[in-house]
Amino acid sequence: MAKRAPEPEKRQGFFSQIKSLFRFTREQYPWLPWAQIAILVGAILIGLIIGYLIPPFQVWTLVLWGITGLMVGVLGSLFLMTRLSTRAMYIKIDGMPGAAGHVMSSSLGRSWQASDTPVGINPKTQEAVYRAIGRGGIVIVGEGARGRLTRLVNEERTKAQRVAHGVPVNVYYVGHGDDEVHISELAKTIKKLPKAIDKTTMAAVIRRVDSVSQSVTSLPIPKGIDPNRVRAQRPR
Repeated sequence: MAKRAPEPEKRQGFFSQIKSLFRFTREQYPWLPWAQIAILVGAILIGLIIGYLIPPFQVWTLVLWGITGLMVGVLGSLFLMTRLSTRAMYIKIDGMPGAAGHVMSSSLGRSWQASDTPVGINPKTQEAVYRAIGRGGIVIVGEGARGRLTRLVNEERTKAQRVAHGVPVNVYYVGHGDDEVHISELAKTIKKLPKAIDKTTMAAVIRRVDSVSQSVTSLPIPKGIDPNRVRAQRPR
């Protein structure tokens, strides 16, 4: 008897995503429900006041302004929850192996190409090096103890400079030191780099770097962070 094909995983609906996102954010910010209630009540009151003050006063006008205030309040509460969920996500993954790879692969946008798989790793200590290539050049990010990362970072920087002569290579270390980049600022820092190459050159650099990159698939590479375990999916 032929086996049935596995059913595709059902995606969360909009309200399920909202519920999951709310629960995740409330774990880090217990005061979130009260802030959202305050936004809703405040927006409705402002709408009613506007409807009362605009002449001529009519009940249906007051109702319409009240509904408008409610809609604005809902949008405001959702915006607050989304912003706080991003902060909560960074707090959760700070210091976890694979955090830099997760941020680089999911938050840099189309102008950059990056992967959550490290290009260099110390299997014993889990210090890892990640790489991104974009209009700003080549970015190398070290994650772990600074001293043990020196060799890995230098090897990757030398390789990038050899195959992409003239393309700027920027190195960052994720951490909390004075000369390190906090995980929550990593994507912003990379995006702020001035454009140094055009799209054609970027594509050529990606091909060159990939062609000489040593495969690390045989090493016990940490799989990085599963965003579904760290944060709820954002509503679309």
